[in-house]
Amino acid sequence: MSRIGKAPIKLSPGLSVSVVDAVVTIKGTLGELSCQLLPGITVEQIEDQLLVMRTGDSKELRARHGLTRALLQNIVTGVSEGYLITLHVIGTGYSAERLGPWLRLSLGYSHDVMLQVPQNLTVEAEAVPRSKGTRTDLQAIIHVKGIDKQLVGQYAADIRRCHLPENYKGKGIRYLNEAVTIKTGKAGSK
Repeated sequence: MSRIGKAPIKLSPGLSVSVVDAVVTIKGTLGELSCQLLPGITVEQIEDQLLVMRTGDSKELRARHGLTRALLQNIVTGVSEGYLITLHVIGTGYSAERLGPWLRLSLGYSHDVMLQVPQNLTVEAEAVPRSKGTRTDLQAIIHVKGIDKQLVGQYAADIRRCHLPENYKGKGIRYLNEAVTIKTGKAGSK
């Protein structure tokens, strides 16, 4: 049996689960999400736990078993706690600003990059002082929040893709605690 698939999903108080026609719908304090069950996979609720089971033992069903359990666990975490990804915009003159349904990024290009914010997400941009040596720069921090793990991660990746961190000065957009290896300049410079 799949080690991931056989683990029960613990339901916190305040969550309601309904299974209708192979669609699992989970309602929590932050919202409601649903998941279509793959063929050969069933879900059963026993007290405060969800059990994911499969009808056979083929290789494909074992893979679907673990996948379905992981997707349902992500939904349970999303509707009860939510997901948050923090991005740092690093570079002189780089900034981020929320303008209505848009996120405006100034990243040193001849134009600003405008990204539309999905309705299911909450995106906040703030400027924070960052000291570097003897001078203080403003660094933009972007918070992407939501209940759908896939949507939060995809939107954060779209923001990061606008200006990947470069390896010589470290300028660009990076995740919180992302380590960027800074290369040395030319071999002759000391």
